[in-house]
Amino acid sequence: MEKTKWIWLDGKLIPWEDATFHFFTHTLHYGLGAFEGIRAYRQEGGGSAVFRLREHVRRLFDSCHCALIKMPFSADQIVAACVETVRENGLDECYIRPLVWMGEGPMGLGATNCPTRVGIGVFPWGAYLGEEGIKHGIKACISSLNRISFSRHMARAKIVGHYVNSIMANRLAQMAGCAEAILLDGDGLVAEGPGENIFVLREGILRTPPTSAPILAGITRDTVLTLARERSQQLGIEIREESFPRDGLYLADEAFMVGTAAEVTPIREVDGRVVGAGKPGPVTRALASAYQDVLRGRDRKHAGWLTRVE
Repeated sequence: MEKTKWIWLDGKLIPWEDATFHFFTHTLHYGLGAFEGIRAYRQEGGGSAVFRLREHVRRLFDSCHCALIKMPFSADQIVAACVETVRENGLDECYIRPLVWMGEGPMGLGATNCPTRVGIGVFPWGAYLGEEGIKHGIKACISSLNRISFSRHMARAKIVGHYVNSIMANRLAQMAGCAEAILLDGDGLVAEGPGENIFVLREGILRTPPTSAPILAGITRDTVLTLARERSQQLGIEIREESFPRDGLYLADEAFMVGTAAEVTPIREVDGRVVGAGKPGPVTRALASAYQDVLRGRDRKHAGWLTRVE
């Protein structure tokens, strides 16, 4: 990770080196915390803007609400803090990581009076699954681990401890020679990647699992759905939010993952089965291009999704 100058911590910017925490930080031991992943992009006309910042901050607050964590700041304060942290670090393009956690205090699962800490860090970060993956598509595999279920977890929330499942799925995929894992739900239907939502195209129908499935309601997922619906006639596609089994991936004409970190990453192979032509297809390429136009400020229709860093 490339070191930056400042980290926003509990209401003020402090030097990177000073953002250290006590051994008895509650979240370090038990995983009760919430986070977001957000990106700022260099704009075509100059300057920088954060993509869908308010939607990300709202989800951060929703995650804290689910986790019974009381936020000591308002949503407007966190929005302003994200912009300030990007600006004061002098970055026109970066990844933004807000994190809410329970600080040092009583140990034990029942501890309720540990202080709530809030931090925001920013750093330069390229394509999560690699530039080659964006260009040529990635190899993926179905994980032996299932996506966390509604009956056991709060699948809508980005809770720190939930991501142990995602980490293990990703590590196992890499050990198998793949770039990323794909997790099924408890019924054997495709859910999502460790940190991405999934789309497949077959005979003109673009499918993605619905939010009634145990998936994170991704902000990039929502963006791509919006862009696909706006271009459905032009692309000759129908869009459906519906579940599908693993062979829906094997037999797809095109498949891709989406997420703040992954952006739009094509899938060229799953479990040794080549997907479609084994390279990014025309619909994937068109949606990836449309997504980049929005991020870079070239699509003025969706300028409201951008928060300028000024």
